[in-house]
Amino acid sequence: MVDPGADSPPTTADRPQFPVGTSPERERAGSPGAFPKDDPLPAGRGSSRPLRIALAHDWLCGFRGGEVVLERIASLIVREHEAVGVFTMFSDARPLSPTVDALPRFVAPLGRLPLASTRLRRWLLPLYPRAVAQAAALLAREHRRRPIDLVISTSSAAIKGLRAPAGVPHVCYCHSPARYVWSQGAAYERGSALRGVGLRAFRASYRRWDARTAANVDVFLANSAHTRAQVRAAFGRDSILVFPPVDTDFYTPGDAPYHDARPAPPRDDRWLVVSALEPYKRIDLAIDAANRARHPLTVVGDGSSRTHLERGAGPTVRFTGRIPDEALRGLYRASRLLLFPQVEDFGIVAVEAQACGLPVVARRAGGALDIVRDGVTGALFGGDSTASLLEAVARCPAAGARACRVNAERFAPARFDAALRAVIAAAVSAKA
Repeated sequence: MVDPGADSPPTTADRPQFPVGTSPERERAGSPGAFPKDDPLPAGRGSSRPLRIALAHDWLCGFRGGEVVLERIASLIVREHEAVGVFTMFSDARPLSPTVDALPRFVAPLGRLPLASTRLRRWLLPLYPRAVAQAAALLAREHRRRPIDLVISTSSAAIKGLRAPAGVPHVCYCHSPARYVWSQGAAYERGSALRGVGLRAFRASYRRWDARTAANVDVFLANSAHTRAQVRAAFGRDSILVFPPVDTDFYTPGDAPYHDARPAPPRDDRWLVVSALEPYKRIDLAIDAANRARHPLTVVGDGSSRTHLERGAGPTVRFTGRIPDEALRGLYRASRLLLFPQVEDFGIVAVEAQACGLPVVARRAGGALDIVRDGVTGALFGGDSTASLLEAVARCPAAGARACRVNAERFAPARFDAALRAVIAAAVSAKA
């Protein structure tokens, strides 16, 4: 058994939300919201009849970014089609969201073993392929009972390997190929010697299974250009870029309507970090920058690295732990800038901040390249040093609230819904 890494806390501090896809090329060409020209999406609004659609998700054990996307997908399916239920490897039976909780959960037998969905889940990586096969058997049984038209999986671990019944198309929304075996293995290994031994022992065999079962997916959707490249590198497959949805109605610059001519509330000079406190998030860079500049920094979130980070924090750094969404929105509205030093597959926090008019200083890598416009809605830094981060802070625009807000509107939930309708129509039509 091997622990691929601690889960991030179930908080907005580390959750992806979904805006609909644009390509950097189309965006620069002045066509916001357009899909890349090689993405095979039809012009129609969707299927002409309600479809029977099964959802699949790696695990239902907390509400984070992946579950935000699942909730949005499920909401659209419930409104416009028929949702069979959610097929998953593990479920700890905790409530997640109104729509997902109302659906039947089909849990692999492995995930129903004592402690499998709680303490042991992260150590069962070598058995994920078996759990996926068990979930596929449950799916096949349900299909025999009453035919299913489409499977939509959301995956950052293994559920993308699910084999749909013969003739049933499988669309996978990929947050990332499993990070602990493909892109961030070294970061996960640093967190635990035992975990590192396990990952090194099983990485090669898991990669072979992961690459092989990519053939079970008919259409890949990627949540960023970064993830699109990762899917191509890991699985040799192209994917359609569909940004995750961000709640741009909740996250706004002020209580007045965001298009109101009245000025937003004044901001103070503090820097802000909103993140799970895990090693690969590189919050140590943000703290070191605040220490060197002797600048106020508020760190929102929790995780396995909190104690270590607190030991290295100077007197200007304050940790809040997890906070409610309303309090988080208040910090987005009041702070000077958001520090985003990690490489993320997408980066919902950065979009939430921009929706509130807050500039973002982010690493020039990963999903941030789809979100932050250097010199307009924030600043990007290269390398892996405190000096490069501080240089980006120094040139971060101080008064770009309107530009940040307009930029964030590219990720509104309605755009995600429109893209998903088109993908569903294309997948079903192609299979037919």
